[in-house]
Amino acid sequence: MPLSTLDPVAALIVIDLQKGIVSIPLAHPASEIVARSAQLADAFRKRGLPVVLVNVTGMGPGRTDAGPRKFTFPDGWTDLVPELSQQPDDILISKQRRGAFIGTNLDELLRQRGVTQVFLTGIATSAGVEATAHSASDLGYNVVLITDAMTDRDLDAHRYSIEKTFPRLGETDTTANVLKALAQ
Repeated sequence: MPLSTLDPVAALIVIDLQKGIVSIPLAHPASEIVARSAQLADAFRKRGLPVVLVNVTGMGPGRTDAGPRKFTFPDGWTDLVPELSQQPDDILISKQRRGAFIGTNLDELLRQRGVTQVFLTGIATSAGVEATAHSASDLGYNVVLITDAMTDRDLDAHRYSIEKTFPRLGETDTTANVLKALAQ
């Protein structure tokens, strides 16, 4: 369902648009995802609404079938892409889990600002974006997933999240429609 209402205090959460992640092979061009997210960040800032920029700086503990989780990120890998034009008032969240809420103070920071609605963009749709959306929904936020401002390494995983999972977590819409709502 498309965006029905823009809450008085909404926040944009941009997931993992950092140099190391935008440089990996993705289902959609990273430049398009970055450009749309940057447009949205500018629009949120113009309305005086919070912008949260998230980067991943480590991995959660535990074993997986994919192998050990211990590795070192190359220099610059965790740096946010410059196109996001990080501002002093932006909230920076460095996470060590898939989602931006677990193990961080994001919920506290949003509640201090009176945020009731979160808009999500970023990479990867089926990992960081989806995990953050699950937590936001569980915490009681109104969730909006901006589906043309996110991508994944795997096109099928991206589609599954957008078509099957996201409609159960919140509203889904496009960058153009969200920008239109913010301009009113």
